[in-house]
Amino acid sequence: MDYNLLKNLVAVQGASSDESRIRDFVLNHVLEHKQDWKVQPKIIMGEEFQDQLILVFGRPKTAIFAHIDTIGYSVGYDDELIKIGGPASVDGITLVGKDTQGDIAVELSLYEDDHGKNYPHFISDRVLDRGTILTYQPNFRETDETIQSPYLDNRLGVFVALEVAKTMENGAIVFSTYEEHGGNSVAFCAKYLQENFATRQALICDITWATEGVKQGGGVAISMRDSGLPRRSYLNRIIEIAREEQIPFQLEVESAGGSDGGMLQKSDALWDWCFIGAAEENVHSPDELVYKNDVESMVELYQLLIQKL
Repeated sequence: MDYNLLKNLVAVQGASSDESRIRDFVLNHVLEHKQDWKVQPKIIMGEEFQDQLILVFGRPKTAIFAHIDTIGYSVGYDDELIKIGGPASVDGITLVGKDTQGDIAVELSLYEDDHGKNYPHFISDRVLDRGTILTYQPNFRETDETIQSPYLDNRLGVFVALEVAKTMENGAIVFSTYEEHGGNSVAFCAKYLQENFATRQALICDITWATEGVKQGGGVAISMRDSGLPRRSYLNRIIEIAREEQIPFQLEVESAGGSDGGMLQKSDALWDWCFIGAAEENVHSPDELVYKNDVESMVELYQLLIQKL
C-alpha cells in the first residue's frame, strides 16, 4: 500500500475550527482521482455544511464518518498556549502556524506553577498574533512495518476512507469537523443523509488507543463500547462479517472515550454506528505510531462492510 497520500494529509494544518485547508485538500484529491474510481460520487458541500464534505456513491445504506480536524493550540496572552482538544504538551517540540506577520515555528516550553502543575507556553523571537492556531510540525516516518507521525489521529482515518472510495459502489463518506473539541456538526450531516438518502448506518473511521486489551499488530479494533454503546444487533453483524471473511481484528471494550459515534448517539437522529480503527501508541503526541498490517486490515474490513451491511 502506498502511504504518500497519508504523508501529504498529515502535512496540511487543520485543527478544530480551522478545517478549511484540509477540506480543500481532500476535495482536490477527489476531483483529481475520482475518474479512476468504480463509481463517480456526488460531492456535497457548501456554506450550510461549514467545512464538512460529503461524498455520496449510488444508493448509500451505510456512511463512513472520518473527522478531518486535529488537536493543537491557540496563542493566548503574552506567550500562553491554550489547548485545542487534548494535545500532549511535550517540552521542546516545534509548533508551526501562520499569522499576519508570516510563517511561525516556535518551541513549546512547559511552565511549572507553585503547585507543580505544568502549563504550556511558547518561546519565540517575536510577538505572535493573539488567537493564532499552532499545530505540531510535520514529521512523517515510515518503516517496513510501521508509520510514525503527528496527526495519524485522524488523517489515517481520512486516508482509509479515501482508499475505500476507490471501490465504493453504494455508500457515503462524511469528512466531519470539530471532533477533537466538541461541537455537533456530525448530527447535521447525519440528518441530511437520513432525510435525502434514507441512510441510517454509520462506520466511525478513526484511530483508537493501544491498551492492555488491544495490541498493535493484532488487526483492526472493533469497538464494542467506549463512553457510548452501539446497538448490539448492529455490532454483532459487523463482528460476524469480520469473522466470516477472516479479517484480522480485535474487540475493544472501554469505559471512556468518544468519537463521531458518540455525537450520533446523542443526536435526535436514530442511527446505528460502530467505531472501527487501528490502534496507535503515543496518542495526541508528535510521535503517534501505527502498524501497517493494522491499517491494511482496517481498509479491507471497511471495503467489506460497505458491501455487506
